Amino acid sequence: MATTDMLINHVHGEESRIAIVEDGKLEELYTERESADLHVGNIYRGKVTNVEPSIQAAFVDFGVERAGFLHITDVHPRYFPGSEKDRTEKVGDKIPRRERPPIQKCLKRGQEVLVQVLKEGIGTKGPTVTSYISIPGRYLVMMPNMERHGVSRKVDDPDKRKAMRKILDDLDPPKDFGFIVRTAGLDRPKTELKRDLSFLLRLWKDIEANSTKGKGPAELYTESDLVIRTLRDVLTNDIKRVIVDDRLAALRARQFLRIAMPRTTIKVIHYDDPMPLFDAFDIERQIQSINDRTVPLECGGSLVFDQTEALVAIDVNSGKFRDKRDAEQTAFLTNKDAVAEVARQLRLRDLGGLIVLDLIDMYQHKHRREIERLFREGLKKDRARTKVMKISDLGLLEMTRQRMRPSLKKSVYDECPTCLGMGLVLSAESVVLDLMRRLAVVLSTKQVARVELSAHPDVITQMLNRRRASLVKLEKSTGKSLRFHANPAAVVDRVEISCFDANGGQVQLDKLPKPKTPQFGKGAELTIADLDELDELLAQQQAEIAAALAAKSPPPAEAPAREQRPPQPAKEGDQAAQASGEEHGEDGQPKKRRRRRRRRRRRGGGEDGGDGHGDSRPSDDRAPMEASDEQSHDEPDDAGYDAGDGDDAEGDVDEARGYVGAGEHVEAVTPPDDGPDVGNVADQDVEEARSEEAKPRRRRRRGGRRHRKKSAAQASDESKDTHDDDASSDAATAVVEAPDAIAEEPEASVESEVSEPDESAEAASAAEDDDTPEPAPKKKPRRRRSKKAATAKADGDGKDDKDDKAGKKSA
Repeated sequence: MATTDMLINHVHGEESRIAIVEDGKLEELYTERESADLHVGNIYRGKVTNVEPSIQAAFVDFGVERAGFLHITDVHPRYFPGSEKDRTEKVGDKIPRRERPPIQKCLKRGQEVLVQVLKEGIGTKGPTVTSYISIPGRYLVMMPNMERHGVSRKVDDPDKRKAMRKILDDLDPPKDFGFIVRTAGLDRPKTELKRDLSFLLRLWKDIEANSTKGKGPAELYTESDLVIRTLRDVLTNDIKRVIVDDRLAALRARQFLRIAMPRTTIKVIHYDDPMPLFDAFDIERQIQSINDRTVPLECGGSLVFDQTEALVAIDVNSGKFRDKRDAEQTAFLTNKDAVAEVARQLRLRDLGGLIVLDLIDMYQHKHRREIERLFREGLKKDRARTKVMKISDLGLLEMTRQRMRPSLKKSVYDECPTCLGMGLVLSAESVVLDLMRRLAVVLSTKQVARVELSAHPDVITQMLNRRRASLVKLEKSTGKSLRFHANPAAVVDRVEISCFDANGGQVQLDKLPKPKTPQFGKGAELTIADLDELDELLAQQQAEIAAALAAKSPPPAEAPAREQRPPQPAKEGDQAAQASGEEHGEDGQPKKRRRRRRRRRRRGGGEDGGDGHGDSRPSDDRAPMEASDEQSHDEPDDAGYDAGDGDDAEGDVDEARGYVGAGEHVEAVTPPDDGPDVGNVADQDVEEARSEEAKPRRRRRRGGRRHRKKSAAQASDESKDTHDDDASSDAATAVVEAPDAIAEEPEASVESEVSEPDESAEAASAAEDDDTPEPAPKKKPRRRRSKKAATAKADGDGKDDKDDKAGKKSA
């Protein structure tokens, strides 16, 4: 009779691995890491975030990063509308899809629902949830809001099914609760089933009470860890020993068996040898070969696994196996070994989805039916739901397997950054975990006195930082030394281990003898008296966690007072605008009133706006001298800008100028003061509209405040030129006032839009009234040419003045 053991390799806070071994051969493997956030089996109070009628599904937020996917087939009848709201459902008799109402009539956005996670999210997909709640116990499975009782489908004997259903009815379970007897509950006494039923009912009352507290997403029930969950779901009477390499985990396992299975004969043994548990039973070698693409068969053939996103293809090769009789018998015997190994590999690799098995072609009908029977027989040990089809005419055996979490390969390997997922490379965490086990094996060997290790810098960093305490403990327990070397050129999952003896000679690990299988005496078995140590270990563990958290959290520091920034001085242009009484807009910039006044004068003959601050346009009631001063703006002089209106003048020019282009010249045209010309007014309106459209693309001219900063020496040297410009400006104004000059004034165009400030004339008149010369800004080459043109016009007649203007605009 085969001997079956359960080996538990538990590393607190890191990883748990549980192997079911039958006569030294690995049959099942369960792995769980603390870094992986698993939610399968947990019950949550969720909130509907979106309803998609096109796919008949809803997305439920239950407190994790990605929303859960709830299909209409997983919506319980209590969420149906109308009279069906209080409807229950029978166990094993689910309402068909065609008889269900649309999901948009069942769920609304913002509605709270009670959901349970069926499987983890894979890739970009979120977790799959259901509103059919099921809580597993040791012997029973409870399903609230359901009717009828049943027995596990894995039990084929109809007599046993009928007997177990009768025992369950005799327990008198409450109404509106469905129960299923698990395979572990077969042939169990009624008292143990009653105890399990009472435990499940108490648990459901707690879940209901928590669901009414508060609002929003919340976790109501959390599944147990891997050790307790595996003992509850996997442990059967066929398993004779449970061997655990962690003292605390062994005591917890013994306590669970005492409560759940008080009459069991299964022994719980604590393994404390320096040699790792899985290496001592030769399980580590079998685990390393799980993810191999090619799996050899005992007959000489092989299996080839190729996994995609939604499909797994398995090819059966006969290899070197040849039967002397005929090809039909060779294909049958090869396929017979292949289906038994495929059923085992599906459990070990945890493959799910659509699976296609490419068998060797068989022509006899009886051989095909026998292979199908053997394959279904091998899948009975699988806890996941499976559905197997018949072998097709092409020799393909199609099946589906329930996918509850990502496969073992997806959990252990990371996507290679070089090949972008076409190949596989172990993650640094997986390498470190495996390396710690390999070091324990090497250091437990008597011939080895010193170990040197060379690996990728990421692996060395994790070893020396996260595993320093474990390495120090390993060195002290074995009395041997470790040395690490970082190799940047090494691959992440490639580690070189060199072993040396006490004399410095290198030790070949592959030539060392294999360890012997340990033998356990009567003193190794844990008893009930040993459970007194459980409370002490748990209290010690909690104290260590509290001390670690206290060491990591720094003392709270007082928040520094916010610095008060000193008020910034107002800009020169803002001071001028405030001094002149201008208003400010929402963006903090002064409103340019002079712009509107200038536009009104262009259209209506120069009516004054009225505040009298810095307006460079003459009104009808002004003196003729003022008018001549303002009209001298047609030929800009070098009198300079007033200090208070510099920014305003610059803003007026920017407002009136349209963007022409890099390197193009813009001329200035000022309308006459004698009244509006009918033809020119319409043209000017068009020009102003074009200028307003070109405003967003305008560019600032040179001549800001930084160009007006000059030394006192330059200002005094240019004061003399200012008085000369006044005289030339008067002569130029007299020429402009001639009727012929006004009548023959050329029409303005987009290229001849205003480019020079109108405040030049006002500055000139201010300089004429004040005997003290004003400091003038640095002359520009363009202004020097304008000054020469103004002097020439003062010496000539009106005709020359018009010629000068025409020549200037053509240039």
